[in-house]
This record gives sequence, structure tokens and C-alpha cells, in this order.
Amino acid sequence: MQGSIPEKRLSGEYVDDKHGDATFITAAGGRRSATSSELESGAKQIQYDEDGVERVAPENDLHRGLKARQLSSANFHDCPRLARESPPPERPVGGRRSCRPLFLVGGAIGTGLVIGSGTGLSRGGPVGLLLAYVVMGTVCFGVLASLGEMATLIPHKKGFSGYASRFVDPAMGFATGWNYLFKYLVVTPNNITVRFVVFLKSVHQRPAADRLEELPHTQAASIVIQYWTRAVPVGAWITIFNVIIIVINLLGIKVFGEIEFWLSFFKIIVLTGLILLGWIIDLGGVPGQGRIGFRYWRDQPFAHYIYNTDTGVFLGVWSCMTTALFAYMGCELIGVTFGEAKNPRKTIPKTIRRTFWRLLIFYVGSIFVVGLIVSANDPDLLTANKRRTSAAASPFVVAIQRAGIKVLPDIINASILMFVMSAANSDLYIGSRTLYALAAESKAPKIFMRTNRYGTPYVALAFCSAFCCLAYMNVAAEGAQVFTYFTALVTIFGALTWLSILVSHVRFMKGLKVQGISRDTLPWQAPLQPYLAYFCIVVTSIVTLFKGFDAFMPNFKFRTFITAYLGLPIYAILYTGWKIYHRTSIIPLAELDFISGRREFDEDEAAEEEAAANKHTPLWKKIWEGA
Repeated sequence: MQGSIPEKRLSGEYVDDKHGDATFITAAGGRRSATSSELESGAKQIQYDEDGVERVAPENDLHRGLKARQLSSANFHDCPRLARESPPPERPVGGRRSCRPLFLVGGAIGTGLVIGSGTGLSRGGPVGLLLAYVVMGTVCFGVLASLGEMATLIPHKKGFSGYASRFVDPAMGFATGWNYLFKYLVVTPNNITVRFVVFLKSVHQRPAADRLEELPHTQAASIVIQYWTRAVPVGAWITIFNVIIIVINLLGIKVFGEIEFWLSFFKIIVLTGLILLGWIIDLGGVPGQGRIGFRYWRDQPFAHYIYNTDTGVFLGVWSCMTTALFAYMGCELIGVTFGEAKNPRKTIPKTIRRTFWRLLIFYVGSIFVVGLIVSANDPDLLTANKRRTSAAASPFVVAIQRAGIKVLPDIINASILMFVMSAANSDLYIGSRTLYALAAESKAPKIFMRTNRYGTPYVALAFCSAFCCLAYMNVAAEGAQVFTYFTALVTIFGALTWLSILVSHVRFMKGLKVQGISRDTLPWQAPLQPYLAYFCIVVTSIVTLFKGFDAFMPNFKFRTFITAYLGLPIYAILYTGWKIYHRTSIIPLAELDFISGRREFDEDEAAEEEAAANKHTPLWKKIWEGA
């Protein structure tokens, strides 16, 4: 018979008692002294105060304060707990800060959706692209649901690697953490030097020297500004963007949260406007343009990729799967801040539920509209995607060109600049927090845990900021080509992170069953489990293994193959190296720890519920916070 989660600590946990001795908690709940071999095996020692609350030095402590509406963004970040000089007997709710509300999809939306969907449309057709986004959207939601179920029971500040270490193997936690860090060390400078150029509203009316075709393939996001002026060198704009995002990350929650809220809000407004504009164009609402309806679905529902046969249709749809994976990549980074959430037992489930509808409306909805208003074989779309360097590759821009709307290119160009700045800003945050989490687990030097008075891990931030200098490689054509190879690794790193989250959750559920703990006793249950997790593992694994299929067709392309799959041996080396050096093993299901680290959140939850019961919230504020 299954019972509730016990109040004693489970086996496999090393703690420092109040006498400073290393102690190991056995399966029966007893204590014994840890042996030297156990301490050398890489197991992390956890310190607790007299009340059993995990203790972190003030100079190494993040702050907590994110609400559900803030967790709804992937750009919110950095709402850490106020550092305290010593663990107080009581932790008043009012002692924690909160940020402005932000939106999940607003934070995650990037050029993968707005620009990359054009590549998918030309390869897979409107129906093929829509199917790919529906499937990968389901996988994305499954990843977030799996992460949410673990995080509501045990919120912590150790990111995805913490759950992999706790429920699978410390070696997997090490590999997952560094794999995820590698992604953000590369993607941050990539967003500063994003691979597209401004959409020129009057390409045919400008001198040949100013035309889009003559701009380099890989240029800085700063080139977006060259739509208005070319007086400032590209390298100078890279420096300006680097300084801006570093300073924002250093200034703490008031500045960071406010800026990211408005950037996310702006992105939501832009995407909503593009969707509405797409419907207007499709229904013939533009003067001089007829109704399109489902014409392009009837004419060419599926496109051909590489081969003009049924095989080409299949490859086109499969290529869209990789495109969709890249577009959704980043939604999972909300989990990095679950441990910094205010009342995570309530905020996390709200966030996950909202995610489903936002993914459906903004991602799947955008792709549906795109397939209605642009043909997969539109010559402008095909020409732009051969270069894949500009906003002209966006199917929305192609539709605007066809409709003859002249005022929007400037607006789209400014929007792309905001998209890139927001993405680079949040990516730098996630990189620093991932490195902090690795240091907290003794999987990176402890110096990366140092925080300033705002709760920002400034040493980790400095380390990640140094990689922003990779953006300068794009000033020269030779360096730009090398940098392109780096950025191609982003998708494989992200896919491996998704798999790590899903595997950790499967082990989490199996551990509950073995230890006789009913999932009904959890603060929140992910829907359709365990079937959804297994489905997501299978789909993500297949897409990961075959994402580089075009490296073999029609001829083998060595560079494409390396960039498509290099992440796999890197992950394997990290996992195997840590496992051999520290002699770790997969944790038995009967010894999985579902207890340690929960008490602090239990007490905070009770205090916040009491405060909420005594506080009157105006109706307008309830609506605003629920958005």
C-alpha cells in the first residue's frame, strides 16, 4: 500500500551535523559516520542548521521571490533570496523581493520562430511544418511538466543537473550541467551576432552596394542598426551590446526584472500583431488583395526536400522537426529559476498550466497562419532562405511584401533588435545561474558561488561574459565561418538537456513507486504520466540521432556531420570522465532522496498562505497578476 512522503531523510545523503562531523543517513533513517571512500566518491556534503534547514553562506546565497506571473517568462530571471547574515528562527514573507510580471512565451520567443519558420515552410510545406510544431510542442510541454512535478516537491537552486544528480547519477548531473552551460556560452554571443541582417524595405530602390545580397552571411545583431546608419563600425556595436547586457545582469532584480518584463511584453505584442495581420491578409482584408483561404494547403500541403519523390516529402517533414526543436529550445530554461520562485508549490503548477495554452496560441497558432498566407515555393521565400541571413527570410515579411504594406519593415527591424537583445540578456543570466548551480554541487570551483548584495553570482557572470567576446569573430569573414560551426551545436546541447530532464523524471516516478509513496501525495502531478515522459524521450531521441541526416544526402558533408553530432561525444566524455574519476554509480531506486531540502519551502509556504489569508487583493491586481 502506498503512503505519503515520509518526514525522515532517505538514504544516500551526506550532512554535516552541528558538531561538524560528516554523517551518512542510512536507508532505515539512522546515522553513521561517513567513510573516507564515501566522501571521496564525489558525494556532496550538505549543511543544516539546528532546525534542519539547508544552510548556505550569505556570500554564496541566491535570493528567492519569483511569482507565478514572473515564472511565466523565460526572461524574468534573477529574483534571488535576500542574503541573510545568519539563519533566522523565522523568515518573514515581507523580507523577499518580487519582480514585475513576465510571460513564458514572451521570454522564449526568438528568431527560431519568427525567422526559422521560413526555412521549415520551404522544406516541409504548410502541413508538414504544422505537424512538426504540434509534435515538438507536445514534447516541449512534456519536458516542462516533468520538470514541474519534481520542482514542486523539491525546489532547489541547482538547475537540471541537481535533479539528474539526485535521481539518476552524480555523473549524469555533471554532464547535464556542463552540457547546458556550453549551450549558453555559445548562444549568448550568437544572439549578439545573430545570423541575419536587416530586412531592407526598398531593396530594389537602393544602390547595389546597399543591397541585402552583398552583406556577409554571418553578421552582428548590431547590423540590424545599420538599417538606419552605417557610421559606426560593427565591432563597436558588439561592444555596446555586450556592455549593456552585462550591466543589466549586474544591477539586480529591480533593473533586470523591469527591463525583461517590458521586453517580453513587447515580444508578445509583436507576435500577436503578426498573427492578426496574417489573418487579415488571408481573409482578403488588404486593399487590392484577394482572399487566400486554404489555397496553399490545397496546392502544395507538403514540400520536397533534397529529392523530388515521396522520400523528399518525408525528409521535408523530418527537417521541420529539427526546425521546430530549435524554435522551442529555451522554454525549458524557466526551470533554472524554479528554486528562486516565491511559494514554488503554487507558482510552478500555475506556470506549467499557462504554458500549454501559450505554446498552442503563439507557436502553433503562428505556424498555422504562416502556412495560410505564404506558399512553400514562393520565390521570395526560397531566395531569402538560401542566404538565411535576413529578416526577409521570415514568412511574415514575405507576406507583407506580397501585400504591399510599406510601413512595417521598419517596425519589424526594430522588433528583431529587441528580440535579440532580450534573448542575449536572458541567455547570459541562465549561463551564470547554471555555473552557480554546478558550483553549488561541487561540480565547478566554489568561487563561482560568490554573490553580490543583489544576489547576483558575479564571478560566474564574469566567466560567462568573457565568452561574449566570441562575437568579435564575426567581424572577419574567416572567424565568422568558424563561429557558425559553434552555433550549430546549440540544438544538440538543448536536446540532450531535454533528455536528461525526462530521464530524471522517469527515475523520480519509479523511485516513488519503489518506496511506496503515492503520486497523489505530491504537491502537483504532471498529466498523462508516465506515458507522456516516455513519448517525449522516444521522440527527442529519434530527432537527436537523425537531426543531421542531410549531412549524408545527397553526398556526405563532413563539416555538417561534425556540427550536427559533436555534442554527443562531448556529453559522453563528461559523463564517463566524472563517473570513472569519482567512482559513482546509478543510485538505487530505494535510496532516492525525496526529503532533504524540503523543510525551508514547507515553512515558507505556510507563512505565505497565512499572509495571503490576511491580505486583501483588489480584483484588478488579481487579473493583472494572472496574465
